[in-house]
Amino acid sequence: MMMNNIFKKELNNNNYELNNEGLYLPASKVQLGGTFIHTVNGKDEQRDHNLVVNEGLDYILSTALANGTQLGTWYVGIFKANHTPTAGDVASTFAGAGVADEANAEYTEANRPTYNTTAGVSAQTLTNTLNPAEFTANTAVTIFGAFLISENTKGGLLGTLCANSLFAASRPLQNADVLRVVYEFQVQDV
Repeated sequence: MMMNNIFKKELNNNNYELNNEGLYLPASKVQLGGTFIHTVNGKDEQRDHNLVVNEGLDYILSTALANGTQLGTWYVGIFKANHTPTAGDVASTFAGAGVADEANAEYTEANRPTYNTTAGVSAQTLTNTLNPAEFTANTAVTIFGAFLISENTKGGLLGTLCANSLFAASRPLQNADVLRVVYEFQVQDV
């Protein structure tokens, strides 16, 4: 509980830094961050760091250190607006057309793909490398980024938003293209 209070105090007092690797808590010497790794049709791998949003950080602290309720499954979504992530992004507004404008009718999968981390945690990293989220385009669409959320409904505004990323280079997709998305989340003592 004490460590939870230290993390919360750092966040509440804006005693943190956003850097290329994610969120750094200097008093605790902890780095939290993630990377979205994506390809189109198995080619042109790109890596983009994400922002773990405040809603996600609160969830992580609550479940890891304060006996909060754990959410069972997480999902990957993609968006088609040129939205720069902010710490204040939340699930209840993020996927809607006013913020990220989630791609949903533009791919064939019925729901947001599951963030399937069957390999478990290794070296303070959690990833879905063995089971990337796949999005099969059914029309031409440009994808600007990806996000991790606790609701599977395409366009859904429930649950918890954990992280999101604006890709450094957008991904134009054509009908039948497959966008594969891997998300790696790391916690490091620095």
